[in-house]
Amino acid sequence: MIKFILNNAAIATSLPPGMVLLDFVRYHQHLTGTKVGCNEGDCGACTMLVGELKDNELRYRSLTSCLTPLGNVHGKHVVTIEGLNMEGLNPIQQAMYDESATQCGFCTPGFVVSLAGFCLSGQSATPQNAIAAVDGNICRCTGYKSIERAAVKVAQLMQARQDTEPVSFVSDNHILPDWFAGIKQRLHLLRTELNGQLHPTDAREWVSGGTDVYVKKHDIMKETPIRFLFNDSNLKGISQQGNRCIIGAAATVTDLYESPIMQQHFPRLADHIKLVSSTPIRNIATVGGNLINASPIGDLTIFLLALDATLVFTNDEQQRELPLRQLYKGYKKLDRQADEQLAAVSFELPGRNMHFNFEKVSKRTNLDIASVNSACCCVIENEQIRDIRISAGGVAPVPKLLEQTNAFLKGQPVNDTTINQAITIAQSEITPISDARGTEAYKRLLLGQLIKAHFMMVSQNSVH
Repeated sequence: MIKFILNNAAIATSLPPGMVLLDFVRYHQHLTGTKVGCNEGDCGACTMLVGELKDNELRYRSLTSCLTPLGNVHGKHVVTIEGLNMEGLNPIQQAMYDESATQCGFCTPGFVVSLAGFCLSGQSATPQNAIAAVDGNICRCTGYKSIERAAVKVAQLMQARQDTEPVSFVSDNHILPDWFAGIKQRLHLLRTELNGQLHPTDAREWVSGGTDVYVKKHDIMKETPIRFLFNDSNLKGISQQGNRCIIGAAATVTDLYESPIMQQHFPRLADHIKLVSSTPIRNIATVGGNLINASPIGDLTIFLLALDATLVFTNDEQQRELPLRQLYKGYKKLDRQADEQLAAVSFELPGRNMHFNFEKVSKRTNLDIASVNSACCCVIENEQIRDIRISAGGVAPVPKLLEQTNAFLKGQPVNDTTINQAITIAQSEITPISDARGTEAYKRLLLGQLIKAHFMMVSQNSVH
């Protein structure tokens, strides 16, 4: 039995937990304001909010409900566009109206929900943050400038919040319905009722964020027995042990973005993470899922390859460690047994003189997979490369660590000659193919440009 709060109503359903949230809300609760768009997490028309208790705080995130199984909202608060309605337009809807930010209207519910998520997020009330909150929503009519103006107005609504809890502020100031103020207590009661109830662990299909598997097997997953990993506390968290960072396999991309440990050791983390999909996807996509998916262009895979990450696999009998660079044996082929679960990922945190950079080229800034992506982690001493690891995606059947290029670069001075020689060697290591994301020649050109970009960033960082 799946139990959660939907807007202001308690829900208990015995429908398959593998059913996506979008289908449940539209076809079983008859709340049709949330739209069916791409069914791939790309358009944002199906955006909902999910609130959960974390360290006794009520935290809301936007997500794409077309990729979210019911099992992942067990014990939480789900908010659809209907849950934001008040007598007359709420202030977010009014801002959209005032700025002519809607035309055909199909995408509008998703934009309003995303902006409500911004109001509930606790982020600084800046225009930049409000606009970033809708990076997962596509509009084919307005040209976006009217929507951006509406987002700026929403940010202005929140500027008086200061230290007030976001839920209290939006309910007290009639930005959202006043019943939001009682959700925290209701979730405490629901948590007590569920008493840590999880789904059976003997299911044959494991699902974490679902951002890939539900694109490929939407209908099949509905009736599949699933073990849900997304809410498993044993797979969560980001911690530091000595000079190593330990990341739970079910930690999300947003968890990385918000981690004080990651922020401290990666000064450009915000720039790197914003290259990974969109806000609603980052809120549910997990580190472990990105690695086990085995995509040749997985952003976090490329990121972690350059950091020489180590994986921890577990089963009922033992624990096994494996360098990430040894995981991929061929296209979508892994050095992993069927009963093994990825539990954690660890890597050495960047220290003095160590520089890290991540680059990605895609057809769209948000909501797109890479044509080519690349990461670089290097140590520079006395203007020479003491150690370096450059990884690249989109240029081989597997995520690629450029081993020959890296071996050449060690001990070399950082200058144009060295960089050009390294690019020549890198070209001999890769085997890109022409596809919808670019021709072979284009991908080869991109990798060379990204390697140059890495060294440009290293040079800037060395000066500062």
